[in-house]
Amino acid sequence: MSECCSHKTKKRSEEEYKSLINRLSRIEGQVRGIKAMLENDAYCTDILVQVAAVNAALNSFNKVLLAEHIRTCVAEDIKEGKEETIDELVTVLKKLMK
Repeated sequence: MSECCSHKTKKRSEEEYKSLINRLSRIEGQVRGIKAMLENDAYCTDILVQVAAVNAALNSFNKVLLAEHIRTCVAEDIKEGKEETIDELVTVLKKLMK
């Protein structure tokens, strides 16, 4: 059985899992920092700069996850003749590019 996308789940390698979790943990810390800034009456532009940093970190997370998805799940499904995966990818890309 494939490690990829069976029943819309995916078994990730330990390295990939740790890397993604670490990224999300840093983002979570950044968001908590923004909340603290707001609670401590930080200046608006200082908060906005931190929000922009969180957005950039989330975009970076998406790029890493999307690249891995294409290399594994999408490539495997195409090899197996599952052309609907291309439509799914196009739909996801449209959502990411809004």
